[in-house]
Amino acid sequence: MNKVLLAGRLTRDPEMRALASGKNVTQFGVATTEYLGNGKERAEYHNVVTWDRLAEICGRYLGKGQQVAIEGRLQTRTWDDEKGSRHWKTEIVASSVEMLSGRRKKDYAAESAADALEAAAAAAEPDELPADEPLVEELAA
Repeated sequence: MNKVLLAGRLTRDPEMRALASGKNVTQFGVATTEYLGNGKERAEYHNVVTWDRLAEICGRYLGKGQQVAIEGRLQTRTWDDEKGSRHWKTEIVASSVEMLSGRRKKDYAAESAADALEAAAAAAEPDELPADEPLVEELAA
């Protein structure tokens, strides 16, 4: 049986691309921690690949530092480069990715900024704002 279960943090933002065949593929890295005892730990880094709809979702909603749980299988690819050297790459082909830490940080920053603008607009009295300056410039100053 070839089955992998991991829980860890993304080491970089997912890189999504479309192949000539029309399929979407997303690649990203996940770091896991092994606890060795006596307060010692060791990080392990894994390459993860997702395909089709899961690739679109991961590319859109995942970001560096986010915690995820991944279920999939191990796959090793081999290829020869221009110099004739053989290369191997072992990666996890994910069949399921679960976000453990919510939405990506960028979404929180945008949402917080929008909430601050909305709160400022609700708190401001109409006669307190200069007629020639919009609310956004007032907050930026």
